[in-house]
Amino acid sequence: MHEALNIFDPQIADWFANTYGEPTDIQQQAWPKIAEKENLLITAPTGSGKTLTAFLWAINQFATKKLETGATRILYVSPLKALNNDIERNLNTPLAALQANAQSKEQWFPKIRAQTRSGDTEQAERRRMIQHPPEILITTPESLNILLTSKSGQSLLRHIETVILDEVHGVVADKRGVYLMSAIERLVPLAGEFQRISLSATVNPMEAVSKFVAGYKRLDGHNYEARQVRCLRSDAKKKY
Repeated sequence: MHEALNIFDPQIADWFANTYGEPTDIQQQAWPKIAEKENLLITAPTGSGKTLTAFLWAINQFATKKLETGATRILYVSPLKALNNDIERNLNTPLAALQANAQSKEQWFPKIRAQTRSGDTEQAERRRMIQHPPEILITTPESLNILLTSKSGQSLLRHIETVILDEVHGVVADKRGVYLMSAIERLVPLAGEFQRISLSATVNPMEAVSKFVAGYKRLDGHNYEARQVRCLRSDAKKKY
């Protein structure tokens, strides 16, 4: 088993090794930094496992009881409205496999639910989501801003530990990016400071984009300090 998997719970490490073999270059780079709660901007080619790079440590935290279930702890935001297929492939499938593996070995594994909230989500489903929050919430910049305008929506977001921003290159140069990052800053008074993991297939210059996703931490009064974001890049090509 690759040494990069040693930081994970054995259930997760074994599942990953049996399913994917060795971690990709960007996974090897990112996982130790994610585990240290660093803010990251990750850029790597399509097919290099960026989404699972961001999510697997969060799943591990639930599995090791470092994060409690029963509240929304992980927020995933993408500018793309058609999220269901990506989430099915990159998140729900691994969760189902891990749950099945644990059951077959009569081991405990947490019930981790991932749900999508977008403009297409039915009203009844939105109410159920407030009453029974998913551990992982997938949404868009627009839906996140709507959630932040209501008390019920704010209650869903009070326990956020990690925010994953996907497809950052798609919004960094336009008003949707401003809309998104202003919403992320509005989260801080609700949930406190949280880890920020930003993902992009291609983004240049990385340093400028890292400042964009980092924002500023309020110290006291009118004093602010820029958050630190580490840039990780991989040019490794996917092997077929």
